[in-house]
Amino acid sequence: MLIRDIRPWGGERSDVELAGDRIAEIRRHDPAAQPAGEVVEGRGRLLLPSFSDVHVHLDSTRIGLPFRPHTGGPGVWTMMLNDRQNWRTAEVPLAERVAGTLERMIARGTTRVRSYAQVDVDCKLEKFDAVVAAKEKFAGQADVQIMTFPQAGILREEGTVDYLEASLKAGADVIGGIDPCSLDRDPKGHLDVVFGLAEKYQVEVDIHLHEPGHLGVFSTDLVLERTRALGMQGKVTMSHAYELGSVSESVSRRIIDDFAELDIAMATVAPADRDQLSLEALTEAGVRVGLGEDGQRDYWSPYGNCDMLDRTWQLAFTNKFRRDDLIEMSLAVATMGGASIMSHDVARLAGIADRPGLAVGDRADLLLVDGETPTSAVMDRGTDRTVLHDGVVVADQLALVSR
Repeated sequence: MLIRDIRPWGGERSDVELAGDRIAEIRRHDPAAQPAGEVVEGRGRLLLPSFSDVHVHLDSTRIGLPFRPHTGGPGVWTMMLNDRQNWRTAEVPLAERVAGTLERMIARGTTRVRSYAQVDVDCKLEKFDAVVAAKEKFAGQADVQIMTFPQAGILREEGTVDYLEASLKAGADVIGGIDPCSLDRDPKGHLDVVFGLAEKYQVEVDIHLHEPGHLGVFSTDLVLERTRALGMQGKVTMSHAYELGSVSESVSRRIIDDFAELDIAMATVAPADRDQLSLEALTEAGVRVGLGEDGQRDYWSPYGNCDMLDRTWQLAFTNKFRRDDLIEMSLAVATMGGASIMSHDVARLAGIADRPGLAVGDRADLLLVDGETPTSAVMDRGTDRTVLHDGVVVADQLALVSR
């Protein structure tokens, strides 16, 4: 396959030749050339790596359903109860909602997904099974990792651990934890279960952390201790972690250095909080940082539209980035940054100037999108998009391609 007349990361007009699922050659565009074989016309569009959404709750989506007023209250437990009271009575079955949301994400340029799948005594494995079914349905269009996730805590309701273990036996890729202190009020017991099951089933860990200030730092330090003691470097992600930058500059610096040393990744959803760890400092330190959409217009929040280009704009905006290099760094985080969390065959971003994913030998998971520059693409969020997964066109003009 040849992708003709394209601008990799906004550079010069080029022709990109693919061999199977890899980029084989990049050469200056020749308007007079008559290529043989399958050709994708770039028409001068930008070429970027496809997006990686490494923090999305496919299991709670209401994408494609009628808009409803938000009925949730403050706090994780109250919001969880709101979801529990409503998810079964949605207008279409859960499996259909999950699959439709994943389809829309792929059509807009996301070909790597790490999705939460809530497991507890209420939904049991029903939400997990719906995410598994969507993963299988679109196996040829996207890579999907499934995180078994105790949204309601692990210790508050008897039987939760059994369902977590059942989902791991069924093939979950990652085990999640959540607010070890404030939700379960037993951080040691909570993390004993998470890391114990991770070790038993040889899966990675992703800790969902909303805890504020010193409490969040305390929980993070417990995770750091276990990661070091169990030799789980490169197998742990901290998600959200909104306030790890709120205590002091020295504490923030120490956490970033520890993350880099232990290869602990960070997944952000581009919140408006001012007390986050610096995205620039994390990237410069070599911490794996990825982006996700979180909920998708669900019972937790009316936000989310399946478009990671839109969420990249939000990442740049909430970080108050104006310089092109920082906005392009946001794109790098949203694409190859997340890819490096899902696969350690992908290198960490090498500082804020790194623009990876489009070199000879790289995997051909690609997005063609209209825009003058990468920054303008983030600002304008155009819809003239073509999506490739493993060297195959899977979507064009915001719709999946039938094959």
